Amino acid sequence: MSYTNSLDRLLNILTELREKCPWDKKQTIASLRIQTIEELYELTDAISAEDWANMKEELGDLLLHIAFYSKIAQEQGHFDLYDVMESLCNKLVSRHPHIYEHVLVNNEAEVKKNWEKLKLKEGKSSVLAGVPKSLPALVKSIRLQEKAAQVGFEWEHREEVADKVREEWQELRAAIETNKKDDIEAEFGDLLFSLMNYARYLNIDPENALERTNQKFRFRFQEIEKGALSAGKNLKDMSLEEMDALWNQAKSKTPQK
Repeated sequence: MSYTNSLDRLLNILTELREKCPWDKKQTIASLRIQTIEELYELTDAISAEDWANMKEELGDLLLHIAFYSKIAQEQGHFDLYDVMESLCNKLVSRHPHIYEHVLVNNEAEVKKNWEKLKLKEGKSSVLAGVPKSLPALVKSIRLQEKAAQVGFEWEHREEVADKVREEWQELRAAIETNKKDDIEAEFGDLLFSLMNYARYLNIDPENALERTNQKFRFRFQEIEKGALSAGKNLKDMSLEEMDALWNQAKSKTPQK
């Protein structure tokens, strides 16, 4: 089956569901919003696990949401899915003048800088305008820093960023001494922001790094639970020393990935 036939089939099924299914009839762009976010997180789980079969399914679910929003927009006289795709094609061509015109670039960094310049020419009010307000804070900090870096607003050397992390750590410690919650929270945020920036200079994905630690903690803590169960004990009745001994045993079993 061709791609066009598959897309037309999807749109025909969606039209039929909107006409005949009580649940699908009821949906609005507002009611779909949270579900779309959930679908996106399910896709990211599949990507993190490199689960290609599940990734295919989750991509399909996300595509359904894109088609669903477009269908609702079409019903209200705004646009349809083909308009969405045509707009995307036009944007891709205009944002890649080094491919479709005669603009020369030497590397990926220059491509990104041109991308940001083109967005400003298209009427964006700020270099940071493309960063969604609803992004999780840690991810948002990285995107803000990446955007600012495209116009040269960043440290020249990695060690300068490391110094900034140390500076923010000392400011947090000073705030803790004051015992003022608002100041402590502000300085803690500054430290996190600096660490996110340092991750860029180390060329690592901080979200992935933290998720690896989350998974590692989950595995080791569940090993403690198993150890307690096999010993006929309840975690609440165990001492920290006993749990720590089980934790150290679990460390040797922790998967490396």
